[in-house]
Amino acid sequence: MRAPEPIPGTRIVGASEVLDQVRVPVDHPVLRFASDEVFVLGDFRWTGVESVLEEDERGFVGWWLTPEETAHVLHHVEWPLPGERPALAQGLVAGVPARLWLDDDRALLLVHAAYAHELVARLP
Repeated sequence: MRAPEPIPGTRIVGASEVLDQVRVPVDHPVLRFASDEVFVLGDFRWTGVESVLEEDERGFVGWWLTPEETAHVLHHVEWPLPGERPALAQGLVAGVPARLWLDDDRALLLVHAAYAHELVARLP
């Protein structure tokens, strides 16, 4: 597998009902890590909301996958994937904690930078 690239974004933490209102341009996918936490890919600022914590996040690396690479990665996933797209799936990929953002025409394999070397070694 090729080397991962940095995946910068903005982590937003707040009440679930507030995060449900996050609206961003289509070129900034929103990954819902938990009911009270989202990760917005790319350089983004959600202005005008005081009841959230918003921080630059630089701890992730990943791979924008081709369809062939996506198929290869999915052979190393042992948990059910969501049927609808776009969707975020979280779990072990080849035994390494990772996230998969799946869209109709692309996929992102996202991992904490500290685990990247292990994932590369396990996904030849």
